[in-house]
Amino acid sequence: MLLSNSSSSTEVSEFLLNCFVRSPSWQHWLSLPLSLLFLLAMGANATLLITIRLEAALHEPMYYLLSLLSILDMVLCLTVIPKVLLIFWFDLRPISFSTCFLQMYIMNCFLAMESCTFLVMAYDRYVAICHPLRYPSIITDQFVVKAAIFIVARNALVTGPIPILSARLHYCQYNIIENCICANLSVSKLSCDDVTLNRLYQFIAGWTILGSDLVLIFLSYAFILRAILQLKAKGATVKALSTCGSHFILILFFSTILLVFVLTHVAKKRVSPDVPILLNVLHHVIPAALNPIVYGVRTQEIKQGILKLIRKGV
Repeated sequence: MLLSNSSSSTEVSEFLLNCFVRSPSWQHWLSLPLSLLFLLAMGANATLLITIRLEAALHEPMYYLLSLLSILDMVLCLTVIPKVLLIFWFDLRPISFSTCFLQMYIMNCFLAMESCTFLVMAYDRYVAICHPLRYPSIITDQFVVKAAIFIVARNALVTGPIPILSARLHYCQYNIIENCICANLSVSKLSCDDVTLNRLYQFIAGWTILGSDLVLIFLSYAFILRAILQLKAKGATVKALSTCGSHFILILFFSTILLVFVLTHVAKKRVSPDVPILLNVLHHVIPAALNPIVYGVRTQEIKQGILKLIRKGV
């Protein structure tokens, strides 16, 4: 659908999401595994949240942070995957102007919140390994509340201008978004205005938030690894590695798929344009599906809590 050159952003009623236009067969191949991953992500995270809520032994700061991560994962999944599946199954490509920019905001904001949550969890593990005697006095329920407020406030404020800058643009060309989701760059390139500020802000905000978080996370683990290697007590090294293992695996899931997504954008002339779109969609569901499973399998307290709830018939 064409929009006139005089049209403003407020006159746009909807966009059309054009998924995998160069590889339409991908929709058929992806619909089943994507729906299964979505159900797994929602079910596993819901189970984890219920277990932590009902099991008194899990009412500790580390598990509160894990609950926050599960909530963020579920919101990201619900924001992206149902719409993608509706496009795959029923060709429901239209998305309203306001819904598109709301989706854009939630994706940017909650992805940044997830990154910040990983940072707080890394700090939690750092204190637990490097300063174990001070852990109960540093990592308290009040610490978790303050950390949650910081996570929400920082990322809500920093990512807010991204959809605002896109929404204020004039859309006077085709309103067909060559993506499965309302990604900022995919939407803004439809505008007939200068989008330099829009692109520059996303680049700076993205690398400032995600880049600084990942640097601090891996710096924390460098200190943790150094402390672990200095442990002398028998079995202490294995126990310390086990304590940090689950969290480090989750960070690898998060950072690896994000890194691959960035690299495919950099080398977009060498790969199909549909590959970054696919990775962007998968990034909203694969970590969400794997995070609770990793913690459920590797953390004895969670495993015991889930088994106890199953025996009670909850």
